[in-house]
Amino acid sequence: MSTTLLFHPTPDATYGFPNARRLARVASAHQQIEVWETAQLGRLFTLDGRPMTSVGDEYVYHECMTHPAALAHPAPKKALVLGGGDGGAARQLLKHACIERIIVAELDDVHQGALDDPRVELVIGDAAHFVESTVEHFDLVVFDLTPPDSPAAGLYTRAFYARLKRILTPRGAVSMHLGSPLFHATRIAALLEDLRASFAVVDPLSAHVPLYGSQWLMAIASDTLDAAALFAHDIDERLAARRIEGLRYYDARLHAALFALPRALRDTLGARR
Repeated sequence: MSTTLLFHPTPDATYGFPNARRLARVASAHQQIEVWETAQLGRLFTLDGRPMTSVGDEYVYHECMTHPAALAHPAPKKALVLGGGDGGAARQLLKHACIERIIVAELDDVHQGALDDPRVELVIGDAAHFVESTVEHFDLVVFDLTPPDSPAAGLYTRAFYARLKRILTPRGAVSMHLGSPLFHATRIAALLEDLRASFAVVDPLSAHVPLYGSQWLMAIASDTLDAAALFAHDIDERLAARRIEGLRYYDARLHAALFALPRALRDTLGARR
């Protein structure tokens, strides 16, 4: 039986997908997981009613969450993905020939084989506990958790960013999603303020993600790397050196455009570019 699958990014906004069919519904110890089939984006899954990822457009989000930060680093070897149980972020990072090890710290084991690679270790448990207890250091941290108005709220804080800095290598970077500037502008401005108080360089970037019903902002934070300063020839050279092919969204021509936020949005968010 089909229905209209509705999402509510704010109490005053609703968007959705007609003729959707729910294929599965599972309650884990931590969250409600649902899988849907839609005409527009194919199969998608939700956590506690929030849209997470879809077959039709996951590449937009995951390529932007991983490649700009990974290519800003001259040779990242170890990466940590917080959340990311769908496997999308890890799959993109594995395209970098220099990557030797990825740890995915996820509450639930929902990847269904997406993380079956010898370079990937899946750690089931609380991301905050992993960051607090690990003795490893990482060149990249991909902050792929549910939004700040979810049970992950305690990880979107200056105190947690300080813990992330402790496990970064000297040339390390954090890539994280911030939300929709249409629906979450105030929240995003606060997140950027906290990131700038914690890291020397914070580069916001954006892409339109159809599943999320809006333009979607992300940010790359580091004390040493400046992803927005890379030129197209730098991107081309590093993509070639790492033997990365077949990307569907991100490339050297797009890189600068990701960081070119509209003036009104820069004013709203206090962005420096």
